[in-house]
Amino acid sequence: MFDPSALPRLFAVPCGVDFPRALVHGLVARTRHLPPQELARAEVIVNTARMKRRVRQLFDAGPALLLPKLSLLADLSQQATLNGLPPALPPLRRRLELSQLIAKLLDAQPDLAARASLYDLSDSLAELIDEMQGEGVSTDTIRTLDVSDMSGHWARAQAFIGIADEFVALHDGAMDSQARQRQMVENLIHQWQVSPPQHPIILAGSTGSRGTTLMLMEAIARLPQGAIILPGYDFDQPDAVWAGLDDPLISEDHPQYRFHKMMRDLEMEPKDVQLWTKEQPPSPARNRLVSLALRPAPVTDAWMSEGPKLKDLDHATQNLTLVEAPSPRAEALAIALRLRKAAEDGQTAALITPDRMLTRQVSAALDRWNILPDDSAGLPLQLSPPGRFLRHVAGLFCRPLTPDALFTLLKHPLCHDGGARGDHLRHTRELELHMRRNGPPFPDGESFAAFGMERDLIPGWIQWLTGCFNEKTQKHALPLTMWVNKLRELAEQLSTGSADEGSGTLWDQKAGREALKVIETLTAEAPFGGEMSAQDFADLLGALLSQGEVRDRDAPYGSIMIWGTLEARVQGADLVILGGLNEGSWPEAAAPDPWLNRQLRNQAGLLLPERRIGLAAHDFQQAIAAPEVWLTRAERSDESDTVPSRWLNRMTNLLSGLPDLHGPQLLSEMRARGQTWLGWADVLETPRPAPAAPRPAPCPPVSARPRRLTITEIPRLIRDPYAIYAKHVLRLKPLDSLVQKPDALLRGIVVHEVFETFIKDTLANPDALHSDNLITAAHQLLAEHVPWPIARTLWLSRIKRIADEFIQAEKERQRRARPVAFEAKGEARLEPLDFTIACRADRIDMDDRGFLHLYDYKTGAPPSEAQQKKFEKQLLIEAAMAEEGAFADLGPSEVQRALFIGLGSSLKEVRAPLDEQPPAKIWTELKSLIEAYFDPNQGYSSRRMVHRDDIAGDYDHLARFGEWDRSSEAKQEHLT
Repeated sequence: MFDPSALPRLFAVPCGVDFPRALVHGLVARTRHLPPQELARAEVIVNTARMKRRVRQLFDAGPALLLPKLSLLADLSQQATLNGLPPALPPLRRRLELSQLIAKLLDAQPDLAARASLYDLSDSLAELIDEMQGEGVSTDTIRTLDVSDMSGHWARAQAFIGIADEFVALHDGAMDSQARQRQMVENLIHQWQVSPPQHPIILAGSTGSRGTTLMLMEAIARLPQGAIILPGYDFDQPDAVWAGLDDPLISEDHPQYRFHKMMRDLEMEPKDVQLWTKEQPPSPARNRLVSLALRPAPVTDAWMSEGPKLKDLDHATQNLTLVEAPSPRAEALAIALRLRKAAEDGQTAALITPDRMLTRQVSAALDRWNILPDDSAGLPLQLSPPGRFLRHVAGLFCRPLTPDALFTLLKHPLCHDGGARGDHLRHTRELELHMRRNGPPFPDGESFAAFGMERDLIPGWIQWLTGCFNEKTQKHALPLTMWVNKLRELAEQLSTGSADEGSGTLWDQKAGREALKVIETLTAEAPFGGEMSAQDFADLLGALLSQGEVRDRDAPYGSIMIWGTLEARVQGADLVILGGLNEGSWPEAAAPDPWLNRQLRNQAGLLLPERRIGLAAHDFQQAIAAPEVWLTRAERSDESDTVPSRWLNRMTNLLSGLPDLHGPQLLSEMRARGQTWLGWADVLETPRPAPAAPRPAPCPPVSARPRRLTITEIPRLIRDPYAIYAKHVLRLKPLDSLVQKPDALLRGIVVHEVFETFIKDTLANPDALHSDNLITAAHQLLAEHVPWPIARTLWLSRIKRIADEFIQAEKERQRRARPVAFEAKGEARLEPLDFTIACRADRIDMDDRGFLHLYDYKTGAPPSEAQQKKFEKQLLIEAAMAEEGAFADLGPSEVQRALFIGLGSSLKEVRAPLDEQPPAKIWTELKSLIEAYFDPNQGYSSRRMVHRDDIAGDYDHLARFGEWDRSSEAKQEHLT
């Protein structure tokens, strides 16, 4: 296939040429004059399974030929087994063992790092060991580095790196996958040196970014019939620029650096690299422009000398569109619109970006037109239904069960799908309403049993519910084997449900099968994981699931694709959209290395952090050479302004500096094309005009208006009548919060009970009226009703703060009168109106003369006298009701005194102004207020006289508050 050559064979394909197609065409062209079996003798090694599939598809398209042997770099592991190398250690076992070694080190030296960083440290150390083995660097090399000018950080790093030696010693006769791969390549090279193969061996598509791969490529290039085919080679780069790439510290982020290193190792010059085929890129002028723009920083002065020599700059930018969107959403919408246009025109189009959030937004935007793109990355396994389900189940072991965690699992589509799914959902809804209304904040078996006692449920549902959720929290460390067994058993039990038939569908679909592989792998390697806490296990499970992906191709739109940056090498498209071109996204920010800095990495022969940037730059250089290209970015993220990608910045700066070649004008045209699509995206997002809702004041029929209110609702009738209308006419009640918290309402209920219980106990034994007894009673009742330790402590401390002062004031109150009723229910009719006013008095005392003393406990700030005169009239109304005989056990009695007792951070007493607002007057005013709402023309206006505008009401959303404000006139609407 190849003529004899004194130099190693390096072929290359320019940027923009469809690499797999060029590979096939070159193979066919070089064997056309040879016997048919010669092509079959060739061995072609490619670096990805996607590349292998594409090459096979191109051969299958015809004409009929004997095919070459296609294999992957990863297939070398099979040859390693045949050559007697020991099996590779499973990566999960390796990670678990590293975690245990690091845990022991952290236990011995807690100041080295936080315990929470255990798995992050084990991951980064595993990556370092992988890299050392792949690059052929031993720990001895690391220890002999020159660290004379380093800080104490190096001593800490050495402690961790020492774990690598201990880890290797754990397994005699076993190797890591990277070490095994390198050993296989070294054995293969030695075998070739002794007996070089005479058939063609071609390695295509790799850039040699890893040391082991680079070593193999260089060996193949030296074989008698060996060849390397490089993707995206820059034939326009001058020799002087190639020569300037020697120093990796300043050049490794250049897209062509890996090729330069390979040529330097092979003692070749750039002119020795040959074209694999005669196929030309879609836009050679654009390739020259990008090549100049991406010159290494030290030689960008060439822009001044070489920039004016660029020819056909108009052709280079003719099919380039620059989209600088104001937000990520606008960027995604513009991309989606262009992809939709491509689908209508029959173009193949690909969005290439490493930003997975952008791809999700684009997919969501395409969904409105029923376009499902072919996403090469798929869905992360942890975000799939089985992945979420397993993570929620693992969370049950970590913390006490809360209603939100309970119903997250009960409503999950994989829960109780073995049978009777409809009945299960019905019971779940009933249980949710019950718990919203009655609690408890931490559900348990007792509360489940109480719920099922008076309900007709499917047989065994309560028992299943209790078995799955009651007391699952594990406070002690357990062996990983037990954790995995507990997880799988509980997950399958939840999925099967309470019905006898069926087994659940947790593992049935593709995502379920992928999740099952993770669980089975974890089960196999669990004996090497040691003991861990529940939270550590949940973190480990989440990390393992995050490494998987699921690709369920539900009939995707074949011509619309979403690729990662690596896919740009494999396939071509008519339209390529390079999205998310911002620093930190493309290129991604270099991950911090906790072990070695750049200088030490360079000394040791390891890869520099800039390697990833160089590889990303190479992907960018290939992708931008497509026939039609969009370059998109968002000028602002959700949090701050963004910085354009360095490559986009270089291109725009270069064009802006070429006025003689109309560079600024061409750049403006690129932006104008992008702005057109952004304008269409704005139109797509612009809501249709709708008139603002007026401020409502509904006037329901008198027969539908409420005939009974409590005194606590009177202030609401004054301040926000619409809330009374919504509650009593429409009969709408807000749902209680699913997650119960120690809020002001609960504090008021509990504190009321504390002081009521304490006062009742002191009536029979006046000597018990002591602050110590009050605190004891508070401690007992808080422990009974408040399951939150922090809230109990805070509320108890407030009671302790006011205890002495309250006792003194209470003694004075009991000298005046004696308590005769607590939480007393009262009811009075407003004659001649058909209306009842009801109340529940916190406490009523009666003195020796038969006069009543009313007390209302307030855990918040009690209303001032001025507020009571205008709005907060509940205590005044209570006094009027008492004089009207509302309390049956007491009869009509004159009220001597009414008082709010504030039980906040300090004790505060505020009297009701009975002298200025006597009960008779209050009763008359109450009649007038209620009578006003018996007028058919009186509307229940929204937020009539609210205390503060920033206080939200339960029914503000129903009244469309926000479309109007307090200055708006209320619009009456007569209802029938």
